[in-house]
Amino acid sequence: MNTPSTPRLYHIPLSPYCRKVRLVLGEKRIDVELVEERWWEPGSEILRRNPAGKIPVLRMDGRLWAESQAIIEYLDETHPNPPLMPDTPAGRHEVRRLCAWFDDKFNAEVTRPILSERVWKKVMKAGYPDSRLVKSGLRAVKEHIDYLGSLLDERKWLAGNMLSLADFTAAAHLSCLDYISDVDWDRSTSLKDWYATVKSRPAFRSVLADQVSGLAPAPHYAELDF
Repeated sequence: MNTPSTPRLYHIPLSPYCRKVRLVLGEKRIDVELVEERWWEPGSEILRRNPAGKIPVLRMDGRLWAESQAIIEYLDETHPNPPLMPDTPAGRHEVRRLCAWFDDKFNAEVTRPILSERVWKKVMKAGYPDSRLVKSGLRAVKEHIDYLGSLLDERKWLAGNMLSLADFTAAAHLSCLDYISDVDWDRSTSLKDWYATVKSRPAFRSVLADQVSGLAPAPHYAELDF
């Protein structure tokens, strides 16, 4: 049961930035109330909650927190168990490098063009998808899969030998694409095995239960053995 002190996350279901925060909250076993913030609709109060006009926004500890990377690092510092950052500067650098890889490069080349065209234009009633942008994203994702697979051929987790914020950031992006079946898991056994492991964690349960109105998830989306 939610109480006045229960953290509240303003989010949308298929946002990788919102999902990374949800996954870290879940991993830290922090109960949270999810409030969908349809920022594109009249009456949205997103600018009042975050002057940058971006989600997610987390209401917690008596204030509003913005920017997904800043939020998850705050959560890891204030709720240190289980730890999701290495204890060495080099290790933390690698985690942050891979978080930035997904939030910047992967998002620009893959997540944004595919989701914008295949999901958000439909949800927002903003026209028809541009197949050229979708095809560009699908070409780019192959190179990213190859790179991630090469990392996992030499590491237990993406950033090293411990589960970290990098894994949840990556899983957030990939799970959005997997909702619409746009990840070729057969291209890398290492990446598929890694995703199956992350996907099986309790933190993933609410993400696997997501439903976008008018857009059913891929048949395998919620299956742990896919």
